[in-house]
Amino acid sequence: MSKALLQTANTNAQTVAENGIISPGNILRRYGCNCRLNGNAIEVDGSGYYALSGTVTLAPTAAGDVTIALFKNGVAIPGATATSSVAAAGDNVTLPIDTTIREGCCCDGASQVTCVLTAGTSTVTNYSLRVEKK
Repeated sequence: MSKALLQTANTNAQTVAENGIISPGNILRRYGCNCRLNGNAIEVDGSGYYALSGTVTLAPTAAGDVTIALFKNGVAIPGATATSSVAAAGDNVTLPIDTTIREGCCCDGASQVTCVLTAGTSTVTNYSLRVEKK
């Protein structure tokens, strides 16, 4: 088993504007002390690698592109984005997210990981994220 694991989910409908943070909701499973929920962020603490994977289901309020991205301490994580085009407002789309981040020295303090809707104001109906310390 991993040293730490956190799984969150939010199935409550939430309207999120462009550049808004998607709320991770509630803890479903938690093991260890290196991953925890802190408001609208997942906090990771302790040196090593963390695998993050999840999905976001949403319905944009207008046709066009919709994009989500994971951010670490307010900076977009390279490659941790997903985009889809929708033909009409209200069309549901599920976007996957999968990446690995590295935490340095324990003395650097905890990092905050957030999921941001970077394009396409939407109603988010499901957000699930799993963080596992490797």
